[in-house]
Amino acid sequence: MDLEDFISSNAPGEGREKFELENSKLLDIDVDGSVMAKAGSMIAYDGNLTFTGKSSAEGGVMGFIKEKATSEGTPIMEVEGQGHLYIADQEKKIQPLQLDPGESISVNGEDVLAFETSVDYSIGTIGSIGGAQAGGLTNVYLEGPGMVAITTHGDPMVLAPPVKTDPQATVAWSSNLSPSISSDRSISDSIGQSSGETYQMSFDGQQGFVVVQPFEEGPQGTGA
Repeated sequence: MDLEDFISSNAPGEGREKFELENSKLLDIDVDGSVMAKAGSMIAYDGNLTFTGKSSAEGGVMGFIKEKATSEGTPIMEVEGQGHLYIADQEKKIQPLQLDPGESISVNGEDVLAFETSVDYSIGTIGSIGGAQAGGLTNVYLEGPGMVAITTHGDPMVLAPPVKTDPQATVAWSSNLSPSISSDRSISDSIGQSSGETYQMSFDGQQGFVVVQPFEEGPQGTGA
């Protein structure tokens, strides 16, 4: 491939969507006003944009994840102005979702990449595993209308309840489900207390969905 072909083949597309995938791991957000994005996710932008870091979940859109709820917190930034914002997160695949009015989803806090300011959100925690096993159990409840973008390591799989999942591989679930944390003592006796498989998320009911990824995400976004 010569240089001109390389440039033209990898130039941004001319899509008209608010959240547009440039490829499976890079999101182009057409900002006209404001949008929320995971802090540190910006790789490039054009136009006239300003960035304001948020680190506390208290007070409307003043933050994202309470630092005391996870090992290090997951702050966001508010991006304001007009232009194109290009974001990515550790080569994870990006899944843009349109939430209609009243539609909602709960997402692992580590896996929320961006959302429009029209989307309401609140913070919660799921159970208590304790120690390093607890990574990723802070969840964000997102309710439309508006676009959101979540991330997955690899291609996600969507399961119907009832189902049990590894907490470190669980990305999101429908908001009508209330998962609980359980410990399988037979597994811990066989392979040791330190194994993530000792702990499971239980999703009961006959309706809804659960999103998992082919990867176990550790407490600070690393592999288990």
